[in-house]
Amino acid sequence: MGFGHTISHSHVRTKRQFRLNIQEKRYWVPSLRRDVSLNVSTKGIKMIDARGIYSVIADLLARGERM
Repeated sequence: MGFGHTISHSHVRTKRQFRLNIQEKRYWVPSLRRDVSLNVSTKGIKMIDARGIYSVIADLLARGERM
């Protein structure tokens, strides 16, 4: 998360936060025979679409993450 300012037309600065776009996404994994719910960013969803759910699940299990 980042911080910054919103600058109005009159150049008044007010504090704001840049928040990540986190989504809860469910993927069906046939090898596990169940749905896996992941909290991922929209960039993460694009990465899963490109790499495939199997490689992402393998990386998560190798790191010891709980699903």
